[in-house]
Amino acid sequence: MTRRSRTIVYVDGFNLYYGALKGTPYRWLDLDKLFRSLFPSNDIVGVRYFTARINAYPGDPDQPLRQQLYLRALATRPSISIIEGHYLSHPKSMPLVNPKPGQGRFAEVQFTEEKGSDVNLASHLLLDAFRDRYDCAIVVSGDSDLATPIRMVREELKKTVGVLLPQRVSGSHGLAPRKSAKLRQVATFFRDGIRGGPLAAAQFPHALTDATGSFHKPPSW
Repeated sequence: MTRRSRTIVYVDGFNLYYGALKGTPYRWLDLDKLFRSLFPSNDIVGVRYFTARINAYPGDPDQPLRQQLYLRALATRPSISIIEGHYLSHPKSMPLVNPKPGQGRFAEVQFTEEKGSDVNLASHLLLDAFRDRYDCAIVVSGDSDLATPIRMVREELKKTVGVLLPQRVSGSHGLAPRKSAKLRQVATFFRDGIRGGPLAAAQFPHALTDATGSFHKPPSW
């Protein structure tokens, strides 16, 4: 019998959320179940989820609670490990594209950025390859900054590295995937987007239990 490739999936959490999940009923997503269904010929030995804790905003004060519940849901799956970066929010002066007559050229906005996840993902991708923890890595991201570590893992460490672009495709809310030419060039294989069917079939149960007790899917999801 041919051995299935030991596979670790590396998920850029914000890329996945804003590319395929935001505004959909699929946000209560069981990543382990999803990737086992998308790659049935692979032996999924781990899923690494890279994210950062978000801040509350006046218009949506429950956003951090929803994220906390989702991270708690992911933690119920032994195969999933959560690696956190950090989230920054601060006022920033930015130029206006088309200022009106008499209007200043700059406006102060609340600037938010997620820091560390791309570096963390690249570091774990390389370290796991060095330690021979996988035969195949699947990177779920459209971030072209990951092209160099992917190329290094393929060329120097002789591992298979696939890229799954986390965008909704036609037939899943009518959107088409964005392309990432750099990732397509360096990956062993490349997939454009995720359809709604697999997302719908890979939802957590509405209620879950962990060592702390029972909890539920956020009502607004």
